[in-house]
Amino acid sequence: MSVSVDGDDDDLGRLSFEELVERLEALAAELADGGLGIERAADAYERAQRLHAAATARLDAVVRRIEALPQDEG
Repeated sequence: MSVSVDGDDDDLGRLSFEELVERLEALAAELADGGLGIERAADAYERAQRLHAAATARLDAVVRRIEALPQDEG
């Protein structure tokens, strides 16, 4: 999967956790490939940071929901 380095961050709130991780992995692969110029690599790194922050926030929200569930005493 190829992810736009210059992707629109407006869509981050609509993506599932799995989609965020998929896009993050794709960007990481592009960075690891080494085919991006220095400016495009910096853009990709910044986009990856935003994807990571969105995925972390989504995961933290799910953890809070799980922790708020009543504990089974039996």
